[in-house]
Amino acid sequence: MIKFQFRNARRVHGVPLILSVVLLWFVSSEAIAQSNEDALRISTFDIDVTPPVDRDYLTYDPQVGTWDMGLRAKGVVIQGSGKPVVLCAIDWIAIGNEGMDAFKGTLSKAAGTTPERVSVNVLHQHDAPRCDFGAEQRILAAGADPASYQPVNFDGTFARKVLQELRSAVSTSLDQSKPINKIGFGEAEVYKVASNRNIYDEKGMVRATRYTATADPELRAEPEGLIDPMVSVVSFWNEEEPVAVLSFYATHPQSYYRTGIPNPDFPGIARFMRQLAVPQALHIHFDGAGGNIGAGKYNDGSPENRGILAGRLADGMKRAWEATEIQDINSMNWEVEKVSLPPRKNLYDIRSALVNGDTSYHKDNGLARKMAFLDRMERGAKIDIGMLAVNDVRILYMPGELFVEYQLAAKAERPDLKVAMAAYGDLGPGYIGTEVSYEKGGYEVSERASNVDPSVEGVLMGAVRKLLK
Repeated sequence: MIKFQFRNARRVHGVPLILSVVLLWFVSSEAIAQSNEDALRISTFDIDVTPPVDRDYLTYDPQVGTWDMGLRAKGVVIQGSGKPVVLCAIDWIAIGNEGMDAFKGTLSKAAGTTPERVSVNVLHQHDAPRCDFGAEQRILAAGADPASYQPVNFDGTFARKVLQELRSAVSTSLDQSKPINKIGFGEAEVYKVASNRNIYDEKGMVRATRYTATADPELRAEPEGLIDPMVSVVSFWNEEEPVAVLSFYATHPQSYYRTGIPNPDFPGIARFMRQLAVPQALHIHFDGAGGNIGAGKYNDGSPENRGILAGRLADGMKRAWEATEIQDINSMNWEVEKVSLPPRKNLYDIRSALVNGDTSYHKDNGLARKMAFLDRMERGAKIDIGMLAVNDVRILYMPGELFVEYQLAAKAERPDLKVAMAAYGDLGPGYIGTEVSYEKGGYEVSERASNVDPSVEGVLMGAVRKLLK
């Protein structure tokens, strides 16, 4: 706020008193307006993104009902630090390529900002839809059916409807924004949820994959392996009232799946439990770098484990909330590094076969996602690596099914800061391993699962280091 000092009662810097009063009124009004414009504010949005049962939109299986908790798209719009910033988490399995362009573009228009200041991340539940308009376009152009489940469903009809509803929700939320002046950060260990999916032999090579539902008791008996056991909770406050709570935890979200019933699985249940506990704030959960992390050590796929895993994650969230340290917001910035990720070499071979008239899309429409990613990278499209910086808190927003090593490396890069990470942004790249992981093998870095070259580690870590500095 601009301060004024009167030097005497009748004249201000040689200006007649009545004129000085008029000038003071105008300047003060302008200062107040500028202060209000620059004040930090936050609005929240939360909509149902469960597909209807009258047509199949789930990724892997035809939908048979909607009795479960359903799927949500939740987020915040932060105003007052440059153009608005939109952070959105969606209970879908994937959004990628031109699909991600559409989501970021739609939300940016609704919030009055630019796509670079929007982050959209999925939680990667498997009984859920996916969106990749680039893949859908290529399948249609080949005369194939994007909804054929060969092996997945790329029909974007429902996604286009959700985009309209999200645009309305974000736009409407702006009129209901609240001021924020404090930020909270807390961490706690989550017990008996996450475990590394890869089991290594004596030479350091992957000998088995412990998927998120592991029936084999011998694989479950293997050690947890490398994980990040911490859940991070970031909260935004209007004085003593929490307005939004964002949580971050690295693991695949599955307990059991392929049910034909849309559901948010155990992270969605944990999120709901925390919403009940702190109802005045909207709770938004982000999946961290959990590409090679799952609940396989503690989950044999039995349905009752969903509630058990949800309770354990909610307990960690609760303890992180109770450990939260709150401070006045002194600075806030959104920063972006744009990167081009190196395509895997086998993608060029696939494209050559398709150009030569191969009708592979009819047999495997998943190839269309690979071609959409390859084409985008070759024509110079970039993927945004975003970071929200508030005081000493840093939240990184990353693409792909990212290995946990990236999250741990980011935290180690700046131990003086409070660092959290959300992955599962643009899923065009698929799984993203570390450079050495491509030598060690395993499903996640196979040509089927990962669309990027091992040199991707240098690209991503270069962006992370630049942002954190």
